Amino acid sequence: MPKTDLVTAIFLQFTEEKLGQAEKTELDAHFENLLARADCTKNWTEKILRQTEVLLQPNPSARVEEFLYEKLDRKVPSRVTNGELLAQYMTEAANDFGPGTPYGKTLIKVGETQRRLGAAEREFIRSASISFLTPLRNFLEGDWRTISKERRILQNRRLDLDACKARLKKAKAAEAKAACEGDAVPDFQETRPRNYVLSASASALWNDEVEKAEHELRLTQTEFDRQAEVTRLLLEGISSTHVNHLRCLHEFVESQTNYYAQCYQFMLDLQKQLGSSKGEIFSGTFVGNAESASPAAAASPPVAAATLPAVPTIPVVPTIVGVPNTVAEGVLNPNEVKPPASGTRRARVLYDYEAADSTELALLADEMITVYSLPGMDPDWLIGERGNQKGKVPVTYLELLS
Repeated sequence: MPKTDLVTAIFLQFTEEKLGQAEKTELDAHFENLLARADCTKNWTEKILRQTEVLLQPNPSARVEEFLYEKLDRKVPSRVTNGELLAQYMTEAANDFGPGTPYGKTLIKVGETQRRLGAAEREFIRSASISFLTPLRNFLEGDWRTISKERRILQNRRLDLDACKARLKKAKAAEAKAACEGDAVPDFQETRPRNYVLSASASALWNDEVEKAEHELRLTQTEFDRQAEVTRLLLEGISSTHVNHLRCLHEFVESQTNYYAQCYQFMLDLQKQLGSSKGEIFSGTFVGNAESASPAAAASPPVAAATLPAVPTIPVVPTIVGVPNTVAEGVLNPNEVKPPASGTRRARVLYDYEAADSTELALLADEMITVYSLPGMDPDWLIGERGNQKGKVPVTYLELLS
């Protein structure tokens, strides 16, 4: 069949199928399941890829810029993370306020931690892009495009096959009619017979047309079967794609776990640094100022402050002659601290607290301890006792009982 006639036959077959006027070769159930599974894989891979890109880079403008650089095969320029930018601002502010002042020292420490957090975020983004985003993108831009191309070819082969089936069916119907009616003239416009000997009988002409239609049907059936097998092999490869994506997903989780573990360790180190410098920073600066905020108060949930009574209600141990005022000096030796004879209070611990050094008392949520204050102490801290253990505890981690 000439190429023009073939295209026309395919177009007519497609149109008649849409109108419900032509039969359609159905694929087997297993093949249909493979097609549905492939479409599902493609759709969810696209969604996961896009949302992971949003997770790693929330700024849409930056994502568009990175996309353009990738399409142009150019290296994406290095971009400062939010943590690194905050670290830069804090360092510059510390230099202006004075790096030797308590506020300046704290800004430098926090800024250094923010810089480390920003560097960890940069490494996480790089690792996730290589181990997770790139394989997903390669599947969509490589394997899936190949599958889509072969599926389109298979669709054309099927339309060609169904068109040949329709042509053979019409030729056989006309042949049977001619055999019944004798020398009937064939409908040349409908069946498009070629190279007929007009002097031959109508039955012979239709017989020749049937043979040609059967020959073309065998050819198109062979081509359809070959293309169906190629497409089937590609669709069955989706299972390998799932295995590869599973491995990439494990690597992504590992990268994310390492990132959050690093962030937790950085913040834990910072908390210990700030906790160990409380005596130095706040010594003599906020004595008696119950309204001032401390790092422990800033780190605790705001609900705790609302449930606590005023700090001045805590009994204060009077100065004992011969006992050094260790708290006022910024160094506390628990062995030298003695509780008052009366006026101590019981307190319930609201949150777990890890002691920054040997002068502090580690706390567990919901346990009960005895607390009291000493002259010259930071009003945000108390002395806590639990059995034979003794040390400083933050007020904001406690619920004082009557």
